[in-house]
Amino acid sequence: MTTLLILFDVLLLGTLLALAFAAVLSVEPRRAVMLFIAFGLWLSLVWARMQAPDVALAEAAIGAGLGGALMLAAARRAARVRRSEANGSTMP
Repeated sequence: MTTLLILFDVLLLGTLLALAFAAVLSVEPRRAVMLFIAFGLWLSLVWARMQAPDVALAEAAIGAGLGGALMLAAARRAARVRRSEANGSTMP
């Protein structure tokens, strides 16, 4: 049983690190935000595994939920501004 839990913890840590690197190294802003949301949700699983349900719920709600929604809105606006600059318009 202990070996299985250690294997699960290693899997959690490896996936968390992979999501972090993928989010940071992503070139496309929308993909980076989606990876950040996935990272936040996975991090809430790590907090739950560490028996901190209050931190896990806060991470899921604020970190992944609210933060992700705000970053998606910012990425959408940045894409709109880039499109308008490419078309020669000055209005976002």
